[in-house]
Amino acid sequence: MLRDLFLGFVKVHILYHAAREPVYGLWLIDELARHGYDLSPGTLYPTLHSLEREGFLSSERRLVGGRLRRYYTATPAGRAALTEARAKIAELVAEVLEDQT
Repeated sequence: MLRDLFLGFVKVHILYHAAREPVYGLWLIDELARHGYDLSPGTLYPTLHSLEREGFLSSERRLVGGRLRRYYTATPAGRAALTEARAKIAELVAEVLEDQT
């Protein structure tokens, strides 16, 4: 269960950053590590690809330093999902923190 929960958190992080600016895999791995997530490329890239297949991200390839790098950007559906997730997160956090004793 925890793996599924954390993968959901990772997806929200990805949508958040991809809604702000185009992001790429290695940058996301480093950024997520700052938040305590230890993701391998074998976990991150399938997650990015599934978010793209589901219509939450779009991608484009850019030539950077002689290599092709894929950048991901949140689509309108991804931004809508992020907005909905924010509301649910706020509600959950308020409820969970309210019951602390």
